[in-house]
Amino acid sequence: MISPFFKKKETAEKLGDKPQDLALGPAPNQGDPGSESVEESKTYGANVPDKSNMDKKSLDLIFAVEQMIHAKQHTELQVNELQDRLSHAAGNIERLNRDARHLNKVIEEREKSILELEQKIVDKNMKVDQVVEDYRELQRKMSVEIDELKSVIELEQQKYNGLLQKHNDSLADKNKRIHELEEKIGRQEVENQHLKQKYESTHQEKVYLANMISDFTNRMSAPLGRES
Repeated sequence: MISPFFKKKETAEKLGDKPQDLALGPAPNQGDPGSESVEESKTYGANVPDKSNMDKKSLDLIFAVEQMIHAKQHTELQVNELQDRLSHAAGNIERLNRDARHLNKVIEEREKSILELEQKIVDKNMKVDQVVEDYRELQRKMSVEIDELKSVIELEQQKYNGLLQKHNDSLADKNKRIHELEEKIGRQEVENQHLKQKYESTHQEKVYLANMISDFTNRMSAPLGRES
């Protein structure tokens, strides 16, 4: 892209390359475009001959030169305006570039943070997957152990039921034997009572007989004693 400054310079050079018979003033200065246009207007106005004595071709030529000068002035004004707009746009572009660099830095930091978060999420997911796998393995082991415990409990329940049945049978047999023994003891007590009564009766009879024998002996010995 050609800079507006060089376009302006090129336009001035093209006007400066006009034939000497058409140049009505000195070559334009490369300074301020506004002062240059004013200077050209003054130079042209000072060098313009009296139009009343000119023919039609000269008038046409002068008119064409005036149109060229006005066009140049207009072009220079447009160039100045474009340069101002370009400067303003350059400032905006610089500001936008700074904002873009800042945004790029922010985006890079955010992307870095996002990558770190993604890595953390991946790590967390791996840990969660490991925990889930460990939980499933533990659940499987617990299911196996629960089944084994159910089998053991069922077997122990069967053993307990058998022992309980034996205990109940033993208790029933014991109660039966106790009842039989109680009945036997009752019969023995009755028999003992009869024996006791019989013993007492026999004892009384023996005492009575002993007393009778003693009395008889005493009676029998008393006369014998008196006789001697």
